Amino acid sequence: MNTVNPPERLPLGPLMIDLAGPTLSAGESQRLRHPLLGGVILFSRNYQSPEQLERLTAAVHALRSPPLAIAIDHEGGRVQRCRQGFTRLPPMRRLGDLWDRDRPLARATARELGYVLAAELRARGVDLSFTPVLDLDWGRSGVIGDRSFHGDPAAVVDLAGAFIEGLHGAGMAACGKHFPGHGWAEADSHVALPVDERGLDEMASDLEPYRRLGLDAVMPAHVIYRQVDHRPAGFSPVWNRLLREELAFAGVIFSDDLSMAGAGVAGDIVARCTAAWDAGCDMLLVCNAPQAVGEVLAKWQPVPDALRAGRIERLLPVTAAVDWSSLQKDASYQSGVAAALRLST
Repeated sequence: MNTVNPPERLPLGPLMIDLAGPTLSAGESQRLRHPLLGGVILFSRNYQSPEQLERLTAAVHALRSPPLAIAIDHEGGRVQRCRQGFTRLPPMRRLGDLWDRDRPLARATARELGYVLAAELRARGVDLSFTPVLDLDWGRSGVIGDRSFHGDPAAVVDLAGAFIEGLHGAGMAACGKHFPGHGWAEADSHVALPVDERGLDEMASDLEPYRRLGLDAVMPAHVIYRQVDHRPAGFSPVWNRLLREELAFAGVIFSDDLSMAGAGVAGDIVARCTAAWDAGCDMLLVCNAPQAVGEVLAKWQPVPDALRAGRIERLLPVTAAVDWSSLQKDASYQSGVAAALRLST
């Protein structure tokens, strides 16, 4: 009689890493059992079809208990990793345009789109999408652009709040980004280090969504706000202390990808992990750099932190996902799919 080994019991660690392709290799399975690992982030290269995605996420989840958190950047518009077989979601700016014409309809549509996004991903085993984008559109940042709901903080709070209700309705946590705001800085932190020269008082409107929304997680920006701190926000205990103490945020603080050019100010990959961890980040992303991941696992030795591990575990869904076939009969889902189609054309 064949038996299946139970998943290994390990608390969730502070690193989130990526995978090479659409299937889980033996080497990756071994690496994901390392105690420093707490999650996996998926990219377009990890996706071929909804069925393949479901097999991949099941393989990852089966490795450990509690299961590793599986995350993805799946916002809609330019940033949607799973396309063929998933609902094509519009850029969030379309909701902002609708808000200018009909606020009740825009709120209802935002809620529906949040539900569609989360329900489809959860049906295929993805736990978290790094969404919503809370950056205000100041008309300056090309990398943000129509990923932003609006330039008016009242509109961002209104629409993102409804969108989060949709995420929560499907059992998915919400991760606001990029704290404290990436809409003013012009450079793209994937390839450069943006600088925002405004003082804290001038940034009050950028912080408004973080004051007013019920977020489960936050991702800081790889941006230096020179009048507040000389370090990028993700490496800044000043910004993370403001988030925890002044804004009373109790959820998970993610670092943005530590392999990005904007993170280079902190030094090599081990130094970047140390800086982000010491600044107060709970989970650190190291993406598209498998050799760097190996270096971190070999050399980085943070003191285990049960509080931070507990925060990460609370991001995992606690309700069962609606399976794909049942989702097709869900009236809320169908209404959201129709709304996405209207806003995407």
